[in-house]
Amino acid sequence: MSEHEKKLSEEENKKLEQEKHKKKSQKHKEKVDASIAKAQEERGLVLLITGNGKGKSTAGFGVVTRCVGHGYKAAVVQFIKGTWDCGERTLLEKEGVPFTVMATGFTWETQDKEKDIAAAIEVWTKAKEYLADPQYHVVLLDELTYMLGYKYLDKNEILEAIRNRPAEQSVVITGRGAIKELKELSDTVSEIKDIKHAYTAGVKARKGIDW
Repeated sequence: MSEHEKKLSEEENKKLEQEKHKKKSQKHKEKVDASIAKAQEERGLVLLITGNGKGKSTAGFGVVTRCVGHGYKAAVVQFIKGTWDCGERTLLEKEGVPFTVMATGFTWETQDKEKDIAAAIEVWTKAKEYLADPQYHVVLLDELTYMLGYKYLDKNEILEAIRNRPAEQSVVITGRGAIKELKELSDTVSEIKDIKHAYTAGVKARKGIDW
């Protein structure tokens, strides 16, 4: 085969590959377009981010930041968190996002169940106000799953408050070990899997990355 014939053959193969790619892309586009056309209902969502992997709260704060970036209002409630610096809070409070923080730290630090329950109830009382207020486009309930797992808060009361929130309000819930009822209530459930974590290798949590 001459060089000219080789060149023609290569060009023909490229054209065939391009045609295959175009047909494949077109089929994919048709499926995506059909899905978009089908999804016409507009309402607030319940997003649950659970699992043993790192990044659940980070993902939740990403939704809050996106919400604020579009000019909507958001509120944040943090359970199980301590009083240490929170980069997201430092940034978002400047944008008018209210934070309610349990601030007692982790249960293994307080070692006082009654104190933890009292703190959880106090924070949940504020969370209910956010969930009933239509001005908030997004409410982040960070680490709420622990409150249900430990039975510090009434499960039915929480589920009812989320169900009865304003129609346009979305709720983001984070934390490990989400109970079955919470998964069933949620519109979207994402599970972050723990494959590898720097902490288990003895690497200290890093400011600006982990907190």
